[in-house]
Amino acid sequence: MTASSRESDWAALMRAAMAGDAGSYHSFLVSVAPHVRAVARARCRDVDAAGEVEDIVQEVLLTIHLKRGTWDPSRPVGPWVAAITRNKLIDVLRRRGHRISIPIEDVMDTLHVEDKGDGLLARDIDTMLAQLKAPQREIVRSISLDGSSIRETAQRLRMTEGAVRVALHRALKALGALYRSSTRED
Repeated sequence: MTASSRESDWAALMRAAMAGDAGSYHSFLVSVAPHVRAVARARCRDVDAAGEVEDIVQEVLLTIHLKRGTWDPSRPVGPWVAAITRNKLIDVLRRRGHRISIPIEDVMDTLHVEDKGDGLLARDIDTMLAQLKAPQREIVRSISLDGSSIRETAQRLRMTEGAVRVALHRALKALGALYRSSTRED
């Protein structure tokens, strides 16, 4: 099948689908999926993300379904599908970042811990936390020191998760400023 015949077949199926023909819509998605999969596989191979191919295909098909009303029937459908595929690939790459995952067990024996002796002591932490407002202090203790989740902390303090996030951000910013000013004095 040539690219132009594939394009005309896809366009005809999509036009029929937009007119309400569910069978044509199903045929369109079934016909588009292998092409999307091939593009995703090729791009993911380039960036070592082969495990994400099927997720990308599903995201593209879902986006096609959700955004099908944005396709202009007077224009080719192939570039529209290609743009959606490209955007989903970019989303995956952004989520992944440029990180390489190495299990800690693989390098644990080679790690060296140097004791610098300038870390914060428990009394220093308590002193710094005492300078925060009571709700901020409680949120920092709960999340940063006790390991509670934002959701658990929000429920316990009867706050929204968003309010807890904002208060935590502000508290950590204030603590950073306090720490920087205390290290300048030393």
